Amino acid sequence: MSSIIVDAHYDLLMDVFRLRRKGETRVIERFYLDDLRAAGVNVLICSLFVSNDYVPEMALRVALTQIAYLHTEMRESPGLFALCRTAGEARRAVHEGRLALFLSFEGVDPLGYEPQLLSVFYELGVRLVGLVWSRRNAAADGCHFRPLEEGVVGGLTPFGVTLLKEIERLGMILDVSHLNDVGLEDVFRFFKGPVIASHSNCRALCGVARNLTDAQIAALAARGGVMGLNNMMHFVYPGEDDRPGAPEAVAPKLPPLPEGRPRYAGLLDHARHILEVAGEDHVGLGLDLCEFALPEEARIKSVFPSYRHVAPFIEAVRREFSPSAANKLLGENWMRVLEKLP
Repeated sequence: MSSIIVDAHYDLLMDVFRLRRKGETRVIERFYLDDLRAAGVNVLICSLFVSNDYVPEMALRVALTQIAYLHTEMRESPGLFALCRTAGEARRAVHEGRLALFLSFEGVDPLGYEPQLLSVFYELGVRLVGLVWSRRNAAADGCHFRPLEEGVVGGLTPFGVTLLKEIERLGMILDVSHLNDVGLEDVFRFFKGPVIASHSNCRALCGVARNLTDAQIAALAARGGVMGLNNMMHFVYPGEDDRPGAPEAVAPKLPPLPEGRPRYAGLLDHARHILEVAGEDHVGLGLDLCEFALPEEARIKSVFPSYRHVAPFIEAVRREFSPSAANKLLGENWMRVLEKLP
């Protein structure tokens, strides 16, 4: 049984940024490590996400500050976690009892229109790139959580295509979660490097634009990619506000769960569907536990309120799937992709 458990998407640095600006110190050690250990998660891909409040003017500064705060956290809590750049570094960190952290863009807003800045972030340790969050930027259009009124959407811009070439040159991993369907087609056309969907579920089971179609899942698998199971309820279970025309301002209502099934049962359904469409080499965890970023009234919108609630799901994965499939889903599929990093 593999000891590696990877969560491929967590907005950890956004919360570190938020709390340190309030005067907190040793944020990861004090607020996160115990919960992560309770779940058994020992490798995290941490997003560099800049909220709408700071875009576009402050995006670069906020992203750099998030990285600076991470280095401060490592100095304050020596030996507890490590910024990793390769799969080998991550395995060594886990073997030494440390939490292994990777950095990934969730939207390239900090780059502005300067593709050469990507190499600067590469030197700072960023190894994965999600072109967009669920908004438009210089590279592409993101897909929205629910239907809303908007103008004509597009695929990758000329800057976005140029950026793909730079991502490929640096040997970075491209993340297509949050990218719209047209942009995803462009990625498969223009990009030859490793592709993942760090936190996306199956549109066949929950018909929101943030999830992937079976054809997209198959195309991702054909490239050796992996997609991460997302715990946000409105990406797991179809709700009444997922219908076309539902206003963006309306929060999706939680559907009634099947009687007698645990809250995480839908995630197992999505995992089974990915196995049917693509096989056991292409599914992982991308839980997106971002309750801290949600208003109090919205915090029931996640399957797991915190990592402490993830352990029963991990146990269910080991019960429901073969040892090989479970180990791959819980971490080894992500490690295989991370091994492609130079």
